[in-house]
Amino acid sequence: MPVRHEEHHLREAVGSVLAQDYPGEMEVVVAVGPGRDRTREVADAMAAEDPRILVVDNPSGRTPDGLNAAIAASHHGVVVRMDGHGALSEGYVRRAVEVLEETGAANVGGVMLAEGVGDLQQAVAVAMRSPFGIGAARFHVGGGAGPADTVYLGVFRREWLDRVGGYDTTFTRAQDWELNHRIRESGGTVWFTPDLTVTYRPRASLGDLARQFYTTGQWRRQVVRAHPGTLNLRYLAPPVATALVAGGAVGGLLWRPLWALPLGYAVAATLGGAWIARDQRPGVVARMPAVVATMHLTWGAGFLRGTGAPRRSR
Repeated sequence: MPVRHEEHHLREAVGSVLAQDYPGEMEVVVAVGPGRDRTREVADAMAAEDPRILVVDNPSGRTPDGLNAAIAASHHGVVVRMDGHGALSEGYVRRAVEVLEETGAANVGGVMLAEGVGDLQQAVAVAMRSPFGIGAARFHVGGGAGPADTVYLGVFRREWLDRVGGYDTTFTRAQDWELNHRIRESGGTVWFTPDLTVTYRPRASLGDLARQFYTTGQWRRQVVRAHPGTLNLRYLAPPVATALVAGGAVGGLLWRPLWALPLGYAVAATLGGAWIARDQRPGVVARMPAVVATMHLTWGAGFLRGTGAPRRSR
């Protein structure tokens, strides 16, 4: 579990692991990066309370470095990835190991079950569970069990992590997708099953959401640069929408009909957001247009901008 600035969620996340009914030995390795809150103090306190918890340093604070440090400090043949912003469902580890054995997969994973507390956070959660908000990947919207390009977090056979060399530390974000791509390229199977769910707490402000999706778009562009064959139409939709909206807004200053592009997008975001939130309370519905537009346009802008990182992978 790589963590940073998670003092408010860490106990819930670690507690959901320790409460698992797995019939075997378990340990929780928490890789803590530098930060401005009490995450390290919370982690150390939990480790003092329970010998199954091990805290290691992640000096860079970067997710792939923390993941590799935690894996190196772990001792078992199955590695469960966990984040400080989530909670495992009951029976998650036991079922994941069963699916590993049943399928022979290198990695199994399930549904990223986004759930919010306030109206804005719940609006983000609704968008993240809808194809209109974030795409149709099964780990977001659900679906039948079977091979997949990637899964949320993942439960790995350690031998496969060793075989492909762990997480590529050149990928600040999107390192999960990139790792699963290398596993599949090496002949391993990445398996999705709806039996597994991880509760995820989304960002609770539009500013935090914009930063998250902008950097995600940047690093998805880097995945495409490193592995050109992975480019598909789903990746291109947000940057195309962003370019059309921006071009229409600027071009509309010279030729008014071009305003139809950003206005058309605004109508689509409003109607689409209202539709996917139709069973939610009014406060959630009211926030959907801003949430959907933030997710689409910042992801697209990040993809267009890229990271400037070298075109290489592990």
